[in-house]
Amino acid sequence: MVIYEALELRVGDKACYLGKGVLKAVERIKTLGPALLEKKLSVDQEKVDKFMIELDRTENKSKFGASIILGMSFTKCKMGTTEKGVLPYCHIVDLTGNPDLITPSVSLQCDQWGFPCWKQAGHMGVHDSACLPPPQGVIEAEYGKDATSVGDEGDFTPNILENSEALELLKMAIHAAGYPEKVVIGMDVAASENGNRNGKYDLNFKSADDPTWHIAEEKLRELCKSFIKNCPVVSIEDPFDQDGWASCTSFLSGVGIQIVRDDLTVTNPKRIAQAIEKKACNSLLLKVNQISLMTESIQAYKLTQSNGWGVM
Repeated sequence: MVIYEALELRVGDKACYLGKGVLKAVERIKTLGPALLEKKLSVDQEKVDKFMIELDRTENKSKFGASIILGMSFTKCKMGTTEKGVLPYCHIVDLTGNPDLITPSVSLQCDQWGFPCWKQAGHMGVHDSACLPPPQGVIEAEYGKDATSVGDEGDFTPNILENSEALELLKMAIHAAGYPEKVVIGMDVAASENGNRNGKYDLNFKSADDPTWHIAEEKLRELCKSFIKNCPVVSIEDPFDQDGWASCTSFLSGVGIQIVRDDLTVTNPKRIAQAIEKKACNSLLLKVNQISLMTESIQAYKLTQSNGWGVM
């Protein structure tokens, strides 16, 4: 569970949408909406977002709730898009001042790997993913036809017992597609989801608790290093817990690849400044919903860029 993100304002009553009801947030709109209209801030993104911060006056947006503030901030962003008569991403690029903001994550740092544009990177990504299921059949050849069914998010679900197996499948697909020198791998350990088992990490946390799967941080560190050594892994997200500042600092200095932080930085400029000072990572996973304001998200982006970080 991520504990440093802006707070989603839910009812919490299990009888109301299993605790996910948003009636509290709806009530807060009755205050925030008229206040914004009265202020007549037009489409000035920074002024609108600053006004909402001043009204909320909490560290995690808990007075009005992240979902409401995020909705209002996005609405203002869309109004700016309409006023300029441009596509939304073009307006966001204008706000950041960086025309290179948007590049395809299917190919990390694609300009360094021979794919300088969306079209080529997308073509490559389709070829790679097509080599996993039939007709090319990398998964089927290794795990049988049943393994080519897809899960909730459209991903393939072969009966993989070790993380290294998944990486080997990706390597096979990359070679089958004909891009062994151009495609690299980024992975998300999501350590905050599987940590805190008596100070250890649970590599099988989605199944019944089994202490044989619990490993110490040093063991996890060595596991990640083995992935880097044996596969073209150039980026690892959240290799350690969201409070693991020192863990990431020592890991970053020893592996020489991109270390992305999500749960530790939560797109929050204050926490990003800490991460920069502690050298806890060198890349940010930027997610507007974590901080709930377009302006603060852009601040986070500019702060990381000025310090030589990557941004995903």
